[in-house]
Amino acid sequence: MNDSFWRQLQEIAGEEHCSRQERMCRHTTFRIGGPAEYYVCPKRRQVAEIIALCQNHAVSWQVIGNGSNLLVGDKGISGLVIELGREASQVTVEGCTIKAEAGALLSMVAGKAAAHGLTGMEFASGIPGTIGGAVVMNAGAYGGEMKQIVTKATVLTVEGREKVLSLEELDFGYRRSWVLENHAIVLDTELVLEKGSPDAIREKMAQLRSQRSEKQPLEYPSAGSTFKRPEGYFAGKLIQDAGLRGYRVGDAQISEKHCGFVINRGAATASQIRQLISDVQKKVEEQFGVKLETEVRFLGEEEGY
Repeated sequence: MNDSFWRQLQEIAGEEHCSRQERMCRHTTFRIGGPAEYYVCPKRRQVAEIIALCQNHAVSWQVIGNGSNLLVGDKGISGLVIELGREASQVTVEGCTIKAEAGALLSMVAGKAAAHGLTGMEFASGIPGTIGGAVVMNAGAYGGEMKQIVTKATVLTVEGREKVLSLEELDFGYRRSWVLENHAIVLDTELVLEKGSPDAIREKMAQLRSQRSEKQPLEYPSAGSTFKRPEGYFAGKLIQDAGLRGYRVGDAQISEKHCGFVINRGAATASQIRQLISDVQKKVEEQFGVKLETEVRFLGEEEGY
């Protein structure tokens, strides 16, 4: 342990927002993951100072949001995990414009939009992630994507400089962005929506929630859709046609409800999830010549990888 780094981290963020050997299974929707060597949940204004501290002490760092698209290794994560969550989640609404800090949950921002009679964000109301993570991955569902509503975002570059990126500069693509490819950190985002009927917006959100509940295995921990959609195919259909519905490695399983989801039946390890994903990729490629790529981000270490 680096005692000097630890003391300075506590001075910046406050002792109550810092911990050591933090179990990452508490911070991912997979409910899987070993301990983070250091862990902090800072305010937006503290992020740049914390990154500078890491650089000064040669401590590696990772940024997470709600942990909804992550698989953390069983051995955990060395260095610092920075969670942009509840302490960096302020949201303001002015006219048709919403400004949200990176840690604000998509569901909460979509709810605020509905309360103000703003339409265009209904697709995101059931995605269990943060605004920051959604911008990084250009999250989408039911025909909607973040690139349709984001107008700009403030990021922290790898050089530690704050930079405001326009929609064009964010360079959104399918589950990718300039932010992802340049290892930047989203600090806050501006969304522009349209005026609509609050009742109609809420009804649409309720319909999408119902569809999600009917078709997705929400009763089990998962990281959402595990694989990217291959061009010209659907990942879940390929997995089903490969005869892998319900396929298990320990407590890791291909959902019987939706084959595009890998679920944790209760005691799955990261190694089991990784093995299952590898098995699926191999079988699908052998049968259909399609290489499935994962949407899930892998952090930390585990046996065999």
